[in-house]
Amino acid sequence: MMFLSEADARNLALRALGRFGGPRTVYRSPRHPFSPAGVRTLTIDDVEIRIRYGEISSPAIVELAGYVFEIREDELILLFSPPTP
Repeated sequence: MMFLSEADARNLALRALGRFGGPRTVYRSPRHPFSPAGVRTLTIDDVEIRIRYGEISSPAIVELAGYVFEIREDELILLFSPPTP
């Protein structure tokens, strides 16, 4: 797994979210967690990015390169980051 800075991870996450209509669209479009469309995976710049739509009991999140961000309408909130090398 390649190491990305938080800023690079955030930029890639935003680019990925842009392909699905932006953070607001993902945040405002809850899907059933077991639905095939509940998780989207794509690769940008050789980094696999997984977007999980939210539901009532869990937030929408984006995961990449060891980072996990909660998706809100107008921002991404860092929840976890990988250990520093």
